[in-house]
Amino acid sequence: MNSTAPSPAPESRRVVSIDALRGFDMFWILGGDSLAQALKEMSGGGSGVFANFAQVFGDQLEHVEWAGFRFYDLIFPLFVFIVGVSLVFSLSRIVEREVRAAAHQRVLRRFVLLFLLALIYSGGFSHKWPDIRLLGVLNRIALCYLFASLLFLNLRLRGLVIAFVSLLAGYWALMTFVPVPGIGAGSFAPGANLANWIDLHYLPGKRWDGTWDPEGWLSTLPAIGTCLLGVFAGLLLKDSRVAPERKSLWLIGSGVVMVVLGFLWGIQFPIVKKIWTSSFVLVAGGFSALLLGVFHQVIDVWGKQRWSTPFIWIGANAITLYFIENIVNYERLAARFVGGDVKVFLDNHLAAGAGHMMAAIVGLLLAVALAGFLYRRKIFLRV
Repeated sequence: MNSTAPSPAPESRRVVSIDALRGFDMFWILGGDSLAQALKEMSGGGSGVFANFAQVFGDQLEHVEWAGFRFYDLIFPLFVFIVGVSLVFSLSRIVEREVRAAAHQRVLRRFVLLFLLALIYSGGFSHKWPDIRLLGVLNRIALCYLFASLLFLNLRLRGLVIAFVSLLAGYWALMTFVPVPGIGAGSFAPGANLANWIDLHYLPGKRWDGTWDPEGWLSTLPAIGTCLLGVFAGLLLKDSRVAPERKSLWLIGSGVVMVVLGFLWGIQFPIVKKIWTSSFVLVAGGFSALLLGVFHQVIDVWGKQRWSTPFIWIGANAITLYFIENIVNYERLAARFVGGDVKVFLDNHLAAGAGHMMAAIVGLLLAVALAGFLYRRKIFLRV
């Protein structure tokens, strides 16, 4: 690749940890969060080791209301980060086998398909305008993929670093120094900040939070930065000059540094997922890099892969399973088998919330079973 970030020949074996981490991330969306909430419900708000663990675990699988950071706030940016890691490998192969123009065509085609799927996921045209949501989770993934891919294909490593820093610093400057009419500059409160004001006035269609959207226009800029962090991780993993063990150390070490820097920046620029602040990018990106480093060391370096098999299944068809969950909902499907009287019996004879726990377990098993079926049949639905 002559005009992009330097990228030596890819390693001979597949980096399985990327698929496993993608599946681990999707696991919580497909039902892992319901398990945590059911466990919290079963604790009954009591005391003791189990109740305290259940409360903490359940709280971590809920989003922070505004400022702050919990594990569940990592799920979305982790997926965006992995998109960045993956595009390094996929686009590099296209450039090496064909021409750069083919890679650009692939990026544009995938962006359009992803964005159309995103519109359908959000309800499509089942509602009349203006109750159609134009921006959402999949839409943001599509936009981050588009811009991060174009930057990767057309810039060297130095240019990518400059783009990343510019996105985070520029977003911070806009949010901090540009005055919001009737509010002033430097406000990061819900509905009273520049990102939310732009959504109110310039984002057509349905807005998730009424007057603004957590996946709105302006906050997409730092989200692209999250995807670029994944690109940097992908370049590291693809570099055959670096020993596998050192790749893991670099990922873990840089992850710790980013988390620390993010929390320090958060003193002035709060860590807020709903407006994807620059400090949030560093904290979420740091934890993402740390997780990737651990997964890479355990799976790709030490060769301990068996435990991650369900995650690999899920990761191989992540978008497909996510889309099916929106249409079918695995837990609601599970209620057809363990709902009604079964749920009442479990709640009455085991503990309040036991029926919820059973439905969550069965729903998650259905999702994993579908993922395993698709994987064993080598059915990979690519966009």
